Amino acid sequence: MPWVHRLVCLAGVLCAGVGSISGPAWAQKEKAIARPNFVLILVDDAGLMDFGIYGGEAATPNIDRLATRGVIFTNYRTSPLCSPSRAMLLTGVDNHRTGFATIPEVLPAEHRGRPGYSMHLEAGVVTVASRLKASGYRTYMTGKWHLGDGEGNLPNAHGFGRSFALEASGADNWEQKPYMPYYNQAPWYEDGKPAKLPKDFYSSEFLVDRMIDYLDAGKEDGRPFFAYVAFQAVHIPVQAPREFTEKYEGVYDGGWHVLREARWRKARELGLIPEGAALAEMPSKPRDWGTLSEEDRRLYAKSMAVNAGMLEAMDHHVGRLIGYLEENGEFDNTVFIITSDNGPEPSHPVAASGFTFWMRLHGYSRDVETLGEKGSLVFIGPEWASAAASPSAFFKFYAGEGGLRVPLIFSGPGLDGTRRVDAFSFVTAVTPTILDLARGDVGEDGAVPMTGRSLLPLLRGETDAVYGPDTPVGIEVSGQAALFKGDYKLVRNNPPHGDGVWRLFDRAGDPGETRDLANVRRDLFAELMRDYEAYAEAMGVLEMPDDYDMYRQITANAIRNQIRYHGWALLLIALGLGAGAVWAGRFIGRRIRKAA
Repeated sequence: MPWVHRLVCLAGVLCAGVGSISGPAWAQKEKAIARPNFVLILVDDAGLMDFGIYGGEAATPNIDRLATRGVIFTNYRTSPLCSPSRAMLLTGVDNHRTGFATIPEVLPAEHRGRPGYSMHLEAGVVTVASRLKASGYRTYMTGKWHLGDGEGNLPNAHGFGRSFALEASGADNWEQKPYMPYYNQAPWYEDGKPAKLPKDFYSSEFLVDRMIDYLDAGKEDGRPFFAYVAFQAVHIPVQAPREFTEKYEGVYDGGWHVLREARWRKARELGLIPEGAALAEMPSKPRDWGTLSEEDRRLYAKSMAVNAGMLEAMDHHVGRLIGYLEENGEFDNTVFIITSDNGPEPSHPVAASGFTFWMRLHGYSRDVETLGEKGSLVFIGPEWASAAASPSAFFKFYAGEGGLRVPLIFSGPGLDGTRRVDAFSFVTAVTPTILDLARGDVGEDGAVPMTGRSLLPLLRGETDAVYGPDTPVGIEVSGQAALFKGDYKLVRNNPPHGDGVWRLFDRAGDPGETRDLANVRRDLFAELMRDYEAYAEAMGVLEMPDDYDMYRQITANAIRNQIRYHGWALLLIALGLGAGAVWAGRFIGRRIRKAA
């Protein structure tokens, strides 16, 4: 769909406000349909405006189509990191009560094994899949899991009847190999058992293929299904087939400052932010695009083209899943939920000491001609991440709006009369909403209570909000923290891109978080600080070590793992023992290739 057409469609959708389905009209439609199927699509590291229907550059016609027959949420928030978001999404429970206060990769030693920091779904934490399965649903999962490894911690132990899952935070999209030194391999599992990928693997295609296989094998039993597809797009390594990437060659040649401003202007046109809303400064003094070498500008522009190509490739395969459901008469009775786990990824891994050596050992390069294709390792880095997060401040890892404010779409039977919801909503709402739509039994003896609130009243058009102006909603991940209350937001963004200072913003009038009100509205600031402290105590939030830095921690954890994987060989290399060090490097390389 041409971008102009998408923009016109979006303007009509986003300017429509909360839709016109009345309670009685909804009830009539609800009576006429069977218990719906559910397809939950989770995109990895997509910002608020990355989908075409939200104003992004990538062509996403299949997601756009679903959005225009459903509900677009414009003020939905998640957590700033993947595992906490996924735990909340699938359980309706605050991340600290699930066991995923953060992710294993950045967990400090002081927090290991503490309640809420176990890095697996803890006792009594029940997934939406388990609840739906108990009420008669078939349950399937393909894609990134990242909610625990080993027996009892994989999808098959948490309600999924069939699953093909990646336990890690990410992996190569073309081959079965890791993407960062924290891992020694790409740990894929089918139904809880180690699995090998096919030779013609591309992640988005394979995940849809396998989901279709599961759906097809169970279609004759007549029960509804819950299908969770957790794509690797657009997590590092950003990779896409050439035919998708080449469509965006030249689109990003103006650089990150141009894109950030362009998305900000489009956000105002589409009503995603108020007309007078200011655009925040990019964090940590970004590089000036104009001062980069021509070679670097070509590499960075191509990296962003691969990012857009990966989004379009994912959407293409979403279209194949839609086509399958249409061919089998299931589409009209299927509710689609589409969202992202957090905002755009700012990491710049090649800047880390030793990373280029690790890349060579694993067969990765950054050749601009084949960027995004097999053997390439692509990332967009902090400047593009900031631009992609526009009109918001910050990005993934941080509690600024760029890390938390992402798209959310509900589409399916009974939802076609509603177009846009501007009310605040939170990631813990998805599970209770699915359960309400399924009309299933949500009770389970000994279960940790859900903290999320169902969005069903918003979907029905019965209310303008599920959170009142005096209801606080908190989030904390690795010291990055925020609390929402009415139109205001308390937030702390820690180093290296933040400064650890608590600030207060009017999120309705200043969504870019440009004017700190902490010293202007001191009573309100103190009130929200008390609310945050009460939230932190109730949920078991632990204070971070004084010298904690996420990027240093992930390096330390990766080194610890590499020593565990290859300890004595790495020691030879570190000691620089001439031929012995060369031999040790070759030995590690052979082990890596054999494991792959």
